Amino acid sequence: MTLDEIDKRILKALQRDGRLQNVELAKEVGLSPSPCLRRVKILEAAGVIDRYVAVLDPAKVDLGLSMFARVWLTAQDAETIDHFIHAMKRLPEVMECYIMLGESDALLRVAVADLAAYRDFQATHLTRRNSIQNVKTDVPSQVVKQTYALPL
Repeated sequence: MTLDEIDKRILKALQRDGRLQNVELAKEVGLSPSPCLRRVKILEAAGVIDRYVAVLDPAKVDLGLSMFARVWLTAQDAETIDHFIHAMKRLPEVMECYIMLGESDALLRVAVADLAAYRDFQATHLTRRNSIQNVKTDVPSQVVKQTYALPL
């Protein structure tokens, strides 16, 4: 699917506020409501719009600490990687998981309440049982920028 400028304006507006009513969205992007809704439905059907979510303030739900874990797996074969991926998908604390090219095999962003909760999470889940050989954890000192909007 090729996106035109109107599609991009729609996507930018929805990335900023996914709860925009169609009438407001149409006005913002310069369309009448019916063609605007039709375009949104096409973007949804094509999978360009994957889903709508509410972005929570982690501190207000007692998950104010994000830790970044660099993970080395026990092996790099397909079965080991698949086992690791399946295990990480089941863990709600794992907010992001990337298979990496480079020094480590994977990178995780883990959301927890505090250091004690992370220690418990690491001891319980970041283990050989989940195909993990080694973990190095990085602790961010300040969030400078965090966005979910893609630069269209």
